[in-house]
Amino acid sequence: MWRELQLGLAGASSPARAARPVGWRAGRAVMPAAFMAQAAGWFAHFEALAAADVALYFEDTLQAAAALFGAWHARKTVWWPGDALPATAQRLAEQVGAFAGDWPGRADATAAVADAAEPGWQPLDPQARQLVVFTSGSSGEPTAISKRLHQLFDEVRALEAEFGARIDDATIHATVSHQHIYGLLFRILWPLAAGRPLAAERVAYLEDLHAAPGRIALIASPAHLKRLQLANTGDLPERLAAVFSSGGPLPADALPPCAERLGQTPIEIYGSSETGGVAWRQRPPGAGDAEPWRAMPGVEWQLADGQLQLRSAHIGNHTGSDWYTAADHARAEGPGFVLLGRADRIVKIEEKRVSLAAVEQALLDGGQVREARALLLPGSRQELGVVLVPTPEGWARVDTEGRAAWLAPLRERLAALLEATVRPRRWRLVSDLPANTQGKTTQAALQALFDPLRPAARVLKREPLSATLRIDIEARYPGFDGHFENQPVLPGVVQLDWAERFARELFALQPAFAGLEQLKFQQVIRPGSTVELTLTVNADGSELRFALASERGPHASGKLRFGAAA
Repeated sequence: MWRELQLGLAGASSPARAARPVGWRAGRAVMPAAFMAQAAGWFAHFEALAAADVALYFEDTLQAAAALFGAWHARKTVWWPGDALPATAQRLAEQVGAFAGDWPGRADATAAVADAAEPGWQPLDPQARQLVVFTSGSSGEPTAISKRLHQLFDEVRALEAEFGARIDDATIHATVSHQHIYGLLFRILWPLAAGRPLAAERVAYLEDLHAAPGRIALIASPAHLKRLQLANTGDLPERLAAVFSSGGPLPADALPPCAERLGQTPIEIYGSSETGGVAWRQRPPGAGDAEPWRAMPGVEWQLADGQLQLRSAHIGNHTGSDWYTAADHARAEGPGFVLLGRADRIVKIEEKRVSLAAVEQALLDGGQVREARALLLPGSRQELGVVLVPTPEGWARVDTEGRAAWLAPLRERLAALLEATVRPRRWRLVSDLPANTQGKTTQAALQALFDPLRPAARVLKREPLSATLRIDIEARYPGFDGHFENQPVLPGVVQLDWAERFARELFALQPAFAGLEQLKFQQVIRPGSTVELTLTVNADGSELRFALASERGPHASGKLRFGAAA
């Protein structure tokens, strides 16, 4: 069904559309009149600003949408960052003249005008460059990318043409942030254009959807879909119109749990911040990574020396005939294409070129590895590091035979591929790859796994607000240094660092440390010990309880408090 698409706030809405909620906040309907009044307040605010460029960041999706359209109609260029961290704000301050929304610690973050009269909305200029988004920073610092409005609107039309009939009147819920291009398109622009209600709050856990009424379309990422075995989905499969996944590759072994817990496998979207969504696929349970992708409506593709090239109205600096060269190798299969790995992931070690994609593929082909990431580690001598997520069978072998025995055949595979001087020297085994709110595994997060003060740890159990990890403490762990000669013990400050470090990897804690309570140290921890670390957080990330124990009994426990950044 082709719906009435309204791209912007100008023009009259149909009576049927005016009677439907724009969205839901805390279980209450937000009607079009209330949304338009909020947008009018933002329009009045932005129209009075001299600055041409404004940075917007909101936790609430409906507030973000109202501010975005208010700014666009006021002819402002909106900078749309992925987070509101102090370092991000500092970088943006060099580019924009104003901040609006939820910016902790910024007294200059502005607000909408209260009770502003609704203006005579004028049509937006499709050719105007009024949005700046950012790459995920998965291979370095995020890069700013400007977008013409028509690029966004053309993609919305393509999404509606391909998937509109499938999701029909479902309410849009999401586990991903709207501050990324995927979330912006799927959580804000597409539902608003097509008149579908959207949820103001981001879904932290699928259990949160039990209280959401009616049909649902879920905008998700691999970071959530890989953990579905932990979710209680209740009657969600009967009410789920569609599930979308983007932001990174979805492992093939996540498909059966999706089918079991959600009643369907996700519609995977292939694209980037530069291109937007350009292709999609929906794999059945048991399918592998070689399932082909099909282009979205209006997207053309071709191969040049095995590298994928794309062309459409919503890609890059499209002029009508230019091809955009993607960073992926591919091969044609039927009417679609199969991705064969990144084309730009070549690094130099000891003056020798190494393909990180080839290293990862060799490790995956060895079996018992669910995901693999290879990266160049910084330092006085550059070296290759590898992060692996073993399969359940792999973890069973690690438990019975030891880490070194399990890694031995993987090292042998790489010995046939790489010269000795460039082979990985550092390895990390993790239960899941670290992921941010966009479901992206960033270079910084991977590098943090190689911090010498981060001990080898494995997640034994994870719930929405709690987790248990097993930590094997090597005798040479640097945290023992200086505590004490001939009788080394693990300092309490290191134990506190572990609690916060692993909690931040697993949960969304508030950014600033605010204090300690109920701290107890009962037994010392010595080199060679194996301990279990239990973490429990509250829903808003302001409190963390931890406990360290071993077969000898409790070692330490306490509560850490966190708050917003100053």
